[in-house]
Amino acid sequence: MSFSGSTAGSGSRTSQTSFEFGRTHVVRPKGKHEATIVWLHGLGDKGSSWSQLFESLPLPNVKWICPTAPTRPVAAFGGFPCTAWFDVGDISEDAPDDLEGLDFSAAHVANLLSTEPADVKLCVGGFSMGAAAALYSATCHAFKQYGNGSPYPLNLSAVVGLSGWLPCSRTLRNRMQGMNDAGRRAASLPILLCHGTGDDVVAYQHGEKSARIVSSSGFQNLTFRNYQGLGHYTIPEETDEVCRWLAANLRFGGT
Repeated sequence: MSFSGSTAGSGSRTSQTSFEFGRTHVVRPKGKHEATIVWLHGLGDKGSSWSQLFESLPLPNVKWICPTAPTRPVAAFGGFPCTAWFDVGDISEDAPDDLEGLDFSAAHVANLLSTEPADVKLCVGGFSMGAAAALYSATCHAFKQYGNGSPYPLNLSAVVGLSGWLPCSRTLRNRMQGMNDAGRRAASLPILLCHGTGDDVVAYQHGEKSARIVSSSGFQNLTFRNYQGLGHYTIPEETDEVCRWLAANLRFGGT
């Protein structure tokens, strides 16, 4: 799979409301329920691939919700349909962003989290395209609105992105300037980004640059981890880091 094509989809050709999300898989907490994390899979994948992994993680206080993206045409594959959170053709600063698709997926995440108990911390994470969608939700949290201006209803407690990138990177810093409330929300949101130096799908340089832009835009509580030689997949060393980071930042106290 490559994102080196010259054409990127804008999301304007097909209404997002014509796409239906696939099956959602849920991993229940084995201890006291203190946090719920919606985890978004990568392009062409499905929620069950990750729910199987989360069953074995040492985070008994976390409920994992693993939705499956809609099947939709993707410009990176010449319009061939596959599961995708939004349309994408080329991962670069010059490529147009599918704002409609990003909003559509961010709203689905918010809807999945909207019925969680009031005392439970709400988080979003993802891999590859799912990480990009999770970072987009982080910006919605800071601005308290989606890209289309509609109110964003959640207060997120943490965001995790593996092998991903930042959508709308060209405009983020400019939007943050002069918005004091958005700056405060951004500064207090813990974000963990991880990327392998051997990633041949989402280049390490692009992931690293995305992390720099996120941080310089006001998301000051950002941790970036690189993994030498790691390709476009995850390894136990990385998932162990995610577990440690979540436990430290969400401060679980239950049993």
